[in-house]
Formats: sequence, C-alpha cells, structure tokens
Amino acid sequence: MAVTVHPLPADVQGVSPPCQFTYPFCYEPHPLCIAAADGVRRYLDQHPEWHDELQRGKMFGVLIVEGAFLAAFSGTLDGKTQHEYFVPPVFDLMAPGCHFQEEEAAISIINHKIAFLEASLKPSPLRQQMQEELAAYKVFMQQSKAKRDALRQSSSLKGEDGRGLFLIKESQHQKAEFRRLKQVWEQRISKEEAPLREQEAQIAQLQEERQERSQALQQWLFQQFRFLNALGETRTLPELFSPAVPPSGAGECCAPRLLQAAYREGLKPLCMAEFWVGASPKDELRIDGHYYPACNSKCRPILRHMLKGLDVEPNPLLANQETLLSQLHIIYNNKELAVVSKPAGMLSVPGKEELPNVQDAMRQMFPWATGPLIVHRLDMDTSGLMLVALTEEKYHELQDLFLRRRIHKVYHALLEREMPVGQEGDICLPLRPDIDDRPRQMVDPKHGKPAQTHYRVLANKDGHALLELRPITGRTHQLRVHCAHPLGLGNPIVGDRLYGKPAERLMLHAYSITIETPNSPLGGVMFNDQCSMFNDKA
Repeated sequence: MAVTVHPLPADVQGVSPPCQFTYPFCYEPHPLCIAAADGVRRYLDQHPEWHDELQRGKMFGVLIVEGAFLAAFSGTLDGKTQHEYFVPPVFDLMAPGCHFQEEEAAISIINHKIAFLEASLKPSPLRQQMQEELAAYKVFMQQSKAKRDALRQSSSLKGEDGRGLFLIKESQHQKAEFRRLKQVWEQRISKEEAPLREQEAQIAQLQEERQERSQALQQWLFQQFRFLNALGETRTLPELFSPAVPPSGAGECCAPRLLQAAYREGLKPLCMAEFWVGASPKDELRIDGHYYPACNSKCRPILRHMLKGLDVEPNPLLANQETLLSQLHIIYNNKELAVVSKPAGMLSVPGKEELPNVQDAMRQMFPWATGPLIVHRLDMDTSGLMLVALTEEKYHELQDLFLRRRIHKVYHALLEREMPVGQEGDICLPLRPDIDDRPRQMVDPKHGKPAQTHYRVLANKDGHALLELRPITGRTHQLRVHCAHPLGLGNPIVGDRLYGKPAERLMLHAYSITIETPNSPLGGVMFNDQCSMFNDKA
C-alpha cells in the first residue's frame, strides 16, 4: 500500500518547524502537529460508519515532514490494519494469504476440536450411583459407631474382653467393606469410562500442539517486524527487546508506524504528536483531544532505535536539573529530623539516570546522618514537603506512624476547570500500575488497591479551581488520577502530562505535613510550606 502524504493547511504554511525532532516521551505538540491533528479529525468526521468505534476511543498520530504530514492510527480501525488516508502498518498481519492468517486459522480449528471434545466428556451415570451407595454406607457406619460408643459407655467393656474385641472387629470389618465397595465401583466405572480416557489423551495432545504452534507463530511474527532508523539500519522486535520477550502489540502504535513510513518514502521527520479520540477506556485514563507521550513498555525500545540519526530534542524532564538543587529548601531540622521543600522536576530518590535527587542532596548536607533518610516520596513532577529521617531510629518511628496513619499530608492543586467553591467529598477509586505503560496508573475495581482522597474546593482563580486534597491512602499518582478520572472529579490537575494536558509544570504541591505526637501539648506538630507555588503561579 502506497503512503499518502497530506498537505498542511494553508494557515500554517508559513509556520517554521522545530529545530529538533520531538522527544516522544515528554513533549508539547508543535503548532504544525496541532494543525495536522485537526485535519485528521475533520477526515474522521467524514466517516460516520466509524462513529461508534471512535466513540469507544482510539489513539491517532501525525508526523510532520517538509510541507506535509502523515497520519496513523494504532491497532486496527473498522477491523482493518490499512486505510488509504493513513500510513500502513510496519507489518500487515491481516494481509490475505499471510502465514499469520493461515496459522491462526489452524490454531482456531484446534481450539474448536478441544472445545468439542471437552463438551462431549460426560462421566458415566454409574458415578452418581456410586456416590449415593457410598454415602448410604457411610451413614450406616456412623450409626454403628454411635451404637458401639453407647455400649462402651454403658458397660465396663475392655479391649481384651470377648465382647470388646467383637466391637473392634466390627469396626474394622465395616471400614474394609467400605474400601472393597468403593474399589468395585471404581473398577466398573473405569471400564465404562475407558473411551473418556482416550478423549482426555486427545485433548492433552491437541493442547500441546496448540501451545507449540502458538509459540512458533509468535516468534515468526516478531521476526516480521523490522524497524528502520534514519541511518538506514534495521532491527527486529526480538533484537530490540532482548533478552525480554516483546509485549503483545509492540510495533502497532502510531509512532513506529509513522517513522517507518517516512523512512521508507525517504521523507525527513520534523516533529510528531499522538492524540486521543473518543471516550476514555474504563481502566486507563484518556481524554478526547489530549496529546499523549509514546508508551514506555511497547515503544521505548523501538523508538530508541528508530530515532537514531535524527537530531532529537533533549528530554525536557532532565533540563535544568542542576538548578533544582538551589531550589531545594530545608524548612526545619534537628538532630533527628529534617523537613525539606522539594521543587517540581526533582527526583525523591536516585533513578536510572544520574540526576540530582533529594536523597543524595541530604547525604551531602547531613553526612553524619544514618539510615535510609527518605521516609516517603513525592512524584518527580510534584513539589512540596518531604520528611527526612536523620537517624535510623527516627526512620523506623516515622515509618510506623505512616503505617498507622498518624502522619497527615495536605496538598494544594490547581485544576483545569472551575468548580463550586466549598464543594467537598471523598473519592474512592482503586488503583494499580499500568504494566504496559509505567509509571501510569489505572483504575481497576477487581485488582486495584484501595485508594481514598478527601477534597475541598478552596477558590477559583483565572478559570481554574484551587483544591485542598487530603490523601487517606498513599497510592502512586493517587491525587492525579482521582482528579482526572471521569469517576473522580473528571477535572485534571493543570500541567499533568500523563492524565491531562502538558504545561510548564504540574500544579500539585504538598503544602503541609502533620505528625501526631502524643507528648505534644497540641497533640501533634505541623509543618507548612508558606512558599506554595500558588502564591505566584495561580
């Protein structure tokens, strides 16, 4: 299938492309990408037959080349992997005559055979008769035992007495008779169910064949996904994910499709963006019209290869890391405890890359400190107060207080839209990690861990609601998901690049921490960060 290149709208023809290609895992869409995305949405509006599918939600992407753009969708659209308006997949597993289709059909036949054999596995009716007769004999044995016990209690029978020996032998005889009866029944049933054993053997053989063919097909499919980069190099999925097994659906997202099409056509990629159309899935959190970074588990190894040879802008999350150290303030400390105010963009603990973080900074400031130091964490994007234990004893004490919920945190958050001042309530949405796109979290009533947040609307500022958030539990991204999810407030925090719209920063600030201390006259000690970002940002 030929690649369709679309001209950019006239009103952005004079807009200059960026100097560097988009860093796909954290970006703000370029005006050219926004214009191209609008063009894709207009095209989608011309296809009412796709309306229901699009309402359920799908990711689309655009790639800007010189004076034009390419468009892509993830997975399938209308049950197809190819449509004229969009770039083709890296590998079309739905192409007629494809080995994948033929082998998948063969595996489907095996599934039908297994289902048929399993449905015809009917046990012998003798089993029910056996259960009834054995159950009746057990009742008889229990009644006999009760009579023997009563006889023993009403007389002074001894084991060596003739009558006592008779009772023992009666018990032994009944137990032996029960075993003999059961054995006779099992022999009769085994003979009658001999054909069933043959069917079970057939099922086991078919299941083994299915597993072998499925694994072989998966490996074959992985080898068919061959990704180019700007240097002309090609790598397969197994090579890119080695030694791990590629996740299902790897290579079928928008970003790899767009870059592959551009390289095949000899086009130079200038910038790229991916955006969501339709309703949010029940488990993930996606908002119609919002732009999203490429996923980590499926796309990062692929794009790491495909971006080679392009001048890619640096990760904006890593910019100005050194200056963040000067913004890390200690608002209180004694020999046991320090309370610090972390700036947005700084890690709480060391990560995969050697970046400034609170833990290392505290080691330098308090070289005599013992223990792990960091008692709890804040997201990299979140600013505000953190407790730092300077002794191992204090660390364990604070950990215990957190476990017993004797430490209370209050956050301030600026949300995208206004809300009624004074409104308050509790949000209870269970959360779990999105294993395909960490660190994103998902709402999952079945497998998620309980998560509860109390909120109160403090004010409205310049079209945004200012909220006080009190987390009752401490799940990853709890406040961000509870604000953004439709079953929560349905109102993302300003600057939330994962669950809302990117901005200069995430407007979420850990404003205060209260530690319950029974020995204190006030019943606790509170630390406030008076330099809240909202004093000058909102």
